[in-house]
Amino acid sequence: MLRNYLQTSVRNLLRNPFYAFINSAGFAVGIACSMLIMLWIYDEMTFDGFHPKLNRIHQVWINQTFNGKTDAMISVPGPAYEELKNAHSHISRTVLADWRSNPLLTVGETKIRKGAFHVTEEFLEVFQFPLIKGMRENVLDDPTSIVITESTAKALFNNEDPINKVIRVNNLSDLKVTGVLKDIPGNSSFQFDCLMAFNHLEQTQKEVKEVRASWDEYTFQVFVELKSANDKETVEGAIKDLIAKKNPSDIKREIFLYPMERWRLHSNFENGKESGGIIVYFQWTAEIAALILIMACINFMNLATARSEGRAREVGIRKVVGSGRRELVLQFLGESFIMTAISFAFALLLVELALPIFNQFVQKQLFIDFTSIRFWMATVFLVLFTSLISGSYPAFYLSAFQPVKVLKGKIKAGKEAASLRRVLVMVQFGVAIFLIVGTIVLYQQMQLLKGRDLGYDQEGLITVHSNGTINADFKIIKDELLQTDVVNAVSQSSNAIIRDGVSRFLSWPGKPADQHVEFLAIAAGYDYTKTMGIAMLEGRDFSADFKSDTAAIIVNQAALDIMGLQNPIGAQLELDGMKRELIGVMDNVLMGSPYQPIGPMLIVLLPNWSSVVSVRLSKTNDLQASLSKVESIFKKCNPDFPFEYSFVDVDFEKKFSRINLMNKLINLFSGLAILITGLGLLGLAAFTAEQRTKEIGIRKVMGATVGSLIILLSRDFSKLVLIAFAISSPIVWWVINDFIVNEYPIHVEISWWIMPLVGLGVLVFAIIIVSTQAFRAAKSNPVDSLRSE
Repeated sequence: MLRNYLQTSVRNLLRNPFYAFINSAGFAVGIACSMLIMLWIYDEMTFDGFHPKLNRIHQVWINQTFNGKTDAMISVPGPAYEELKNAHSHISRTVLADWRSNPLLTVGETKIRKGAFHVTEEFLEVFQFPLIKGMRENVLDDPTSIVITESTAKALFNNEDPINKVIRVNNLSDLKVTGVLKDIPGNSSFQFDCLMAFNHLEQTQKEVKEVRASWDEYTFQVFVELKSANDKETVEGAIKDLIAKKNPSDIKREIFLYPMERWRLHSNFENGKESGGIIVYFQWTAEIAALILIMACINFMNLATARSEGRAREVGIRKVVGSGRRELVLQFLGESFIMTAISFAFALLLVELALPIFNQFVQKQLFIDFTSIRFWMATVFLVLFTSLISGSYPAFYLSAFQPVKVLKGKIKAGKEAASLRRVLVMVQFGVAIFLIVGTIVLYQQMQLLKGRDLGYDQEGLITVHSNGTINADFKIIKDELLQTDVVNAVSQSSNAIIRDGVSRFLSWPGKPADQHVEFLAIAAGYDYTKTMGIAMLEGRDFSADFKSDTAAIIVNQAALDIMGLQNPIGAQLELDGMKRELIGVMDNVLMGSPYQPIGPMLIVLLPNWSSVVSVRLSKTNDLQASLSKVESIFKKCNPDFPFEYSFVDVDFEKKFSRINLMNKLINLFSGLAILITGLGLLGLAAFTAEQRTKEIGIRKVMGATVGSLIILLSRDFSKLVLIAFAISSPIVWWVINDFIVNEYPIHVEISWWIMPLVGLGVLVFAIIIVSTQAFRAAKSNPVDSLRSE
């Protein structure tokens, strides 16, 4: 019996190759898209999953409350590292780390810049990155030790054993290689090429030791390893008031532990509580994957029920010869399973062909692990699930035909199933409208953010990190650069203009005692606003002509709005216990997140606190020649370090890299979902034209034109599009508007014209597809369809 069902299923597919192709193509594309999306999402959802202690590792965060608002911050005071070690019996270890830097590593003539962290000795015991050489318990005990990755070892020492070899770091200190790690996986929150002992940072930068001992400086990262994953709430309750006890004069700050499992996807906080993150975009793409599968299933159901009239007689005969409904259901479900299995095989081929391009697109190394039991379990589930969903209604619908009525020709199954087909087609068009509107609005949102007024001029602005002797010789470098014809202005600052500074509290005349406002603080040198192209709204910039500027301060317009000073220039402000004279008010500058409003900012004159040199290039038609002149001056004054620069506009665009990727993926798969809808519509249009060939023949004999016949056949589908538009439009607007408003503090308003324009576009899309089949039917010879009449 099973063999008979199989043969019948195969014959039925071969008898209708066009419809079999439409179904299998739609299924294959749908499954392939879903697999690519799920491979990508799985890689993101398993971020840091290789750590054996993943569910026991937490980062120490702080909720700080002032002015009735709570903000979550990731930087904590250095002494918290030692205090937390003994704060609770359920804490196994703590780790202190700085932020990623890119030191110059030198071995002989080889000089490379690599990503690095300074960490305490417990780091590799908590974060158990695979260690090839060395003992993780002691590789970082010595301040002169360094642990490097395989690729770094290869770059510096070729095939030699690097253990106990010496690497010169930043031309300042010699460190001995004590361990070699496997290269850090791409799905790791920590990305680095080498690790150095935190004590080394204290020895090379004397101010670090002072900062590490201060409860007023929120500078470092601290991590804790718990003895059990279930200890989080207990430990959190015991340590949350640690800062208040150690620094009672500070504003209200409470410690909380943020699990490593949530670092990647849930990094957004609002009023001290977790409020999403990039998980929202993964949810969107997962929903699109589900919609793609659903659309492929709808295509199958539509075509199966549409062709049900042709199989009604088959059902009737089978029932007469003894087949029960159960056997018929199994047969039709079996056909669905075969179709799904064939489509899945093609989908695997499509995925394998698309993966190299897709990996370049998402910048990952995704692959299908055919040896994984989990993969094959998921495969079986996917095939069974989709075949059941797509084949269930046709199976139960067809098996319910009454043989007497069928064999007497009293059942027109295709017409009875028309209502369901109309509903499913409207669902598909409703989804298509949602995806297109979502794509347009997200594009507009990104253009709004990218087009924000930055408050400075990015054109021709480059940044160079202050390595080696650049700070010591800055005046010489600046003078030589300005003597050339390729540079307009040069300045120093504590960070690049696209990066946030440190947070500081500022006092001003008339400030309420209970009001606390965090200001973004930047340390800069002379000509900072000139170099950046920032407009001074009141007062002036720092100038070498005024020695008193070492005790001066400049604020932005947002800061002045908060302070409410009527005559700001000359006002005495207090920063870190020091009185400073306000000498200038500058325009608001977008330095941090492009998704957030610009907050209050201040600048003080501290050239020695420089980490970045900014250079404003003159307009030129030969940019490379200008850069060569700038490079020659830096190399002459700082020969031990390679000249490395970056364009500010390029660095700014990188702020959108992740969101751009998400949007591109959503656009791509939304387009494929619409393509699948088109395939299904093509099949239905072809079937409709086939069913009405005799009617078309009679109308042509009676004088109907090709155009009128195309309109006749397209009218029903056009109605479905219009109904789908009317029903889905308010729902689509509400869902997308709610997402935009909740996710982006600065957001677009959905334009009134988007909905009707998208509706018109979908209508034209449907008419074009239907018209191709209508035209083919209208151009056919009526003699062929009426010969037997």
